[in-house]
Amino acid sequence: MKNKIKKLPLKRITRIYLEDKIRQQSDELETRGGQLKKGADREKLAHEQIRIQTKAIESTLDGIFILDAKESGFPVVYANPSFFTLTGYSKSEVIGKSYFSLYGFDTNKSISEEIQQALREGKSFHGEMLRFKKNGEKFWSFLRIAPVRDSKGAITHYVGIKTDTTLMKKRDSEIEEQREELLHVTRVGKLAEFVSSLAHEISQPLTAILSYAQAAQRMFKDKEPKLQEILQYIINDNQRATEVIRRLRVLLKKSKPKFESLNINTLINDTVALILPQITSNNKVIHFELDSNLPMIYGDRIQLQQVLLNLISNSLEAMEQSSDSRELSVKSFLKDSQTVMVQVRDSGCGIPEENMKKLFTHFFTSKPDGLGMGLSISRSIVEAHGGHLEAENNVDGGATFNFSLPISIKENV
Repeated sequence: MKNKIKKLPLKRITRIYLEDKIRQQSDELETRGGQLKKGADREKLAHEQIRIQTKAIESTLDGIFILDAKESGFPVVYANPSFFTLTGYSKSEVIGKSYFSLYGFDTNKSISEEIQQALREGKSFHGEMLRFKKNGEKFWSFLRIAPVRDSKGAITHYVGIKTDTTLMKKRDSEIEEQREELLHVTRVGKLAEFVSSLAHEISQPLTAILSYAQAAQRMFKDKEPKLQEILQYIINDNQRATEVIRRLRVLLKKSKPKFESLNINTLINDTVALILPQITSNNKVIHFELDSNLPMIYGDRIQLQQVLLNLISNSLEAMEQSSDSRELSVKSFLKDSQTVMVQVRDSGCGIPEENMKKLFTHFFTSKPDGLGMGLSISRSIVEAHGGHLEAENNVDGGATFNFSLPISIKENV
């Protein structure tokens, strides 16, 4: 073979050599081209992954931020849009500023110090805390911060995730309130059983007192007029108490109320007479503005007295909080041709705006020893009579309760 190559002309040998060299270089270029393409594909994929990751971080509802661990004060070098929404700060107010300068003056300082101490020691931190937005609005957040290390293990940054837990806190609070209401219902149910038994026990001594008072009246007939007057007071109050006990037992048995034609002004006067000792003992004054030409209403006397007693008692308790509050007024008037209106107005502390919407809710109370049933029951009674019960604050202080009653209703409730 070698002899054959040697016999070839030099020009032909050179050509063969160049062709072989060209093929080698062409193969090398093809190999490198494939490697470059693979590299370009990998770079494109890496860019796409970075784009997706960045988009995901930018789109998440959690506030994500990155702190520079090498600088004092741990300045923020990145924050996603949700972080700005959550805190109320703009990008220019956050980037490059110490993360802890965004905590606000009202935030618990010990929490801020605890987080800074963890970061200085290269540790992670997680915990739930009450925070304040730039405008002072409160919100609850769960914060998680973890270190980011370089290839040598040194901490270069900290990444944090801030989750708004305000709604979850609110729901937990609502669940707790519902649990308390359920327990309250159970206690009230037990109380109803006790009251029913107590009403039965009280009826017996009331009957005995009535018998003794009536016997004393007969013994001192036509004698001792003052004593006769006192005995009559005892009999009247005894009969009123007996009637209340009887109606209480009927109420607990879920019997139908007794509807009849009533004079609303007489009802108001009789009710105030029951609570007048409490009014005078508390050094309060009650004024009446009763329209004498009102038509009769149709309702249950004891239930409507219960409404009036509750509203007047609430007004007296509201006025106890201020020594300057002395005047309470009860007014009756014709709202329109078919409706009588009763108004109980006090000069007390008024109703906090946040309590106004839940004022008539079952078991809501602002009193430490309250059951939270008085206003709720009162509204139910008024609505059962075809009327409405509402409350409003007075411009000059105190509150006013208005309840309306129709002159007549088509059917009994």
